[in-house]
Amino acid sequence: MTEAVHACHLAQLNVATLLHPFDDPRMTPFVEMLDPVNAAADATPGFVWRLVEEGAADATGLRPAGEDVVVNLSVWRTREALWDFAYRSGHLEVMRRRREWFARHVEAHMVLWWVPAGHLPTVAEALERLADLRAHGPSPRAFTFACAYTADEAAQHLGTVAPTR
Repeated sequence: MTEAVHACHLAQLNVATLLHPFDDPRMTPFVEMLDPVNAAADATPGFVWRLVEEGAADATGLRPAGEDVVVNLSVWRTREALWDFAYRSGHLEVMRRRREWFARHVEAHMVLWWVPAGHLPTVAEALERLADLRAHGPSPRAFTFACAYTADEAAQHLGTVAPTR
C-alpha cells in the first residue's frame, strides 16, 4: 500500500427515496434491520464513522436531500472494507430487498470519494460529491465501485469541494 492510502479514508454516501413513510407497516422489515445492520457496520474491520442524527441511533430522521429521501454517509479505511461490508455481510439482505422499500433511482444514488484520514465529511460535502458524479460522471473527485479511483489518483481532490455552479 502506498502512503496516500494510509493517509486517506474512503467516504461514501448513498441516498434512497422511500416508497412509504417510515411508520407504514410495509417499512417494518427495513426498520427492524436498521439496528443490527448498523451494529454490524460499526464492528466491521475498516469501519471509521457513520452519520448519526443527534440523540438517535442512525441518520434516518435526517432528510437533507428531501422529505422522502434517507441518506447513509460513512467513512471506511479502504475500498475493500466497505465492499466487504456492503456485499459480503448481512447488509446484502437489505440490498436484495431494497425494491420493497425504496424507489429505483434513474440517476446515481451512491458516490465514493477519498478524504484525508481524520476528516468527517459533512452532508453538504457528500451531496456535492453526488451532484458532481451525476453531472460529470465518475472521476477521482466522485466515483463508484464500478469505476473506482485510488487514493493516489484522487490526491489532488482530497478535501476539496467544487465551486458552486
